[in-house]
This record gives sequence, structure tokens and C-alpha cells, in this order.
Amino acid sequence: QVQLVESGGGLVQPGGSLRLSCQASGFPFSSYAMSWFRQSPGKERDLVATISRTSKPSNYPDSVKGRFTISRDNAQNTLYLQMHSLKPEDTAVYYCNAKVGFVTYWGQGTQVTVSS
Repeated sequence: QVQLVESGGGLVQPGGSLRLSCQASGFPFSSYAMSWFRQSPGKERDLVATISRTSKPSNYPDSVKGRFTISRDNAQNTLYLQMHSLKPEDTAVYYCNAKVGFVTYWGQGTQVTVSS
């Protein structure tokens, strides 16, 4: 079955960096676009970045543009999100997302907290 397992979250000071990973299994990872979403308490889950199966990234939302970079390693079935210059407003649970056929899959999420 499809599994998406995020890791790499944690507590970081403002201005710091983190790299999130998403290990995928149960489907042909290299054949599908992948995305990162995030959700803060009381807010909707928002798209952060999408990457095509050939590693072409989508336009990032203004809130993360120039600070976040999505990438993938198809040989390792792994999706990444490199985050720099983190701000308190980046605090959220970050989710890996895959649309395989007509089904959307989510990981369990990894908490990112940006605080001094």
C-alpha cells in the first residue's frame, strides 16, 4: 500500500534552516508529481510546493518564495523540502502529498516550530 513518511521537523530559531524528507513506498514514485503542504492550528492546509516527476518545481507561494526549495531523488523514492530563513509564521505541521490515480495520499506530518 502507499505510504508517505515525513521526517526532519523540529524546533528551530528564527532565521534557521531545516530540511524535511518524505520517504515514499507502494507506488512508482518517479511517475508522479509530489507536493508539500502545511497546516497551522485553526487554519486550512495550504500548498507549499509541487514538483513534477522530472523535478520541475512549480511556482512557490509568495510566503515561501526564495526561502524554500522542493526537490526529489527518484532513485531513493524520497521527496525533500529545504527551508531557509525560517520565520515564526512558518510554524506548522508539514505534510507530504501524492495523487496516485484518483486517490490522494497524505503522510502523517512532521511538526516544524520556529521560535526563539
